[in-house]
Amino acid sequence: MKNIIYIFIALIFFSCQEEVVLELKESGQIPVIEGVWTNSAGLNQVHVSYSRDYYSEEPNKVINDAEVFILNLNNGQRISFQFNEQLLSYLPANNRTGRLGEIYELHVIIEDKEYIAQGTMLEPPTLDSLTFEYKEERVFREEGYYLTLYGKIPFVEQNNYRMKIVRNDTLLNRRSDYLLFDDTFGTSILDRGFELGGFPFNEGDRVRLELYRLNDDAYQYMSQLVNLLFNDGGLFSPPPQNPVSNIKPADGSGQVLGYFMVSPFVSANVNIIEDDSD
Repeated sequence: MKNIIYIFIALIFFSCQEEVVLELKESGQIPVIEGVWTNSAGLNQVHVSYSRDYYSEEPNKVINDAEVFILNLNNGQRISFQFNEQLLSYLPANNRTGRLGEIYELHVIIEDKEYIAQGTMLEPPTLDSLTFEYKEERVFREEGYYLTLYGKIPFVEQNNYRMKIVRNDTLLNRRSDYLLFDDTFGTSILDRGFELGGFPFNEGDRVRLELYRLNDDAYQYMSQLVNLLFNDGGLFSPPPQNPVSNIKPADGSGQVLGYFMVSPFVSANVNIIEDDSD
């Protein structure tokens, strides 16, 4: 009898469930600018598009007729960008790169509306070695080879970092693959070895770690983005909202989304070969 009552109650709750589609306010098309400027050729680009409504299944509209350039505020040098049809992004003319210690200002002009952002190319940390060790399967840990990165962070301020992992020429870009860290727990994280505990690899994998030192505003943007990616929309989750952009309209009016990241680039590589951890 009790089982029948439980089934009856479950059927009542099941029958009361109904999918609700919220009526969200349409904000119209907002420019989305994603700029990356480093001291390494091949990484620098600016992607410009328009946003889309939350329920829209259409891809973002790429803007291919914007005027894009970067100014070196230390010497006044202007670096022009040209739209690349294959990458759907703007690339620097003559494959130009940034220089350490210089301050750069991004300019994007869309239909006579200008957007700007600034960033300083800070000195990079030192990467000494990248080692690996095979570990057996345990609770909350898969079996596989795990990497440990050694190096030195000698800076007392502006210690904001993002690490990217490339396995066999493929960037790991799931939401759990965004690795951000600062100096909350000190700057000796690389001295004693930074183990990538959540990333098991297989024998034969080729792995490259890329480390970027970010300005504060770019780091805050990435942190908010990660929080948004892990927002499950549940009862106790905060309302989702776009990360605060470090790009601003030049005249102070209107909206813009995205970020401008100025950073040095350093990397470490390792081929995972059994019985060889050098």
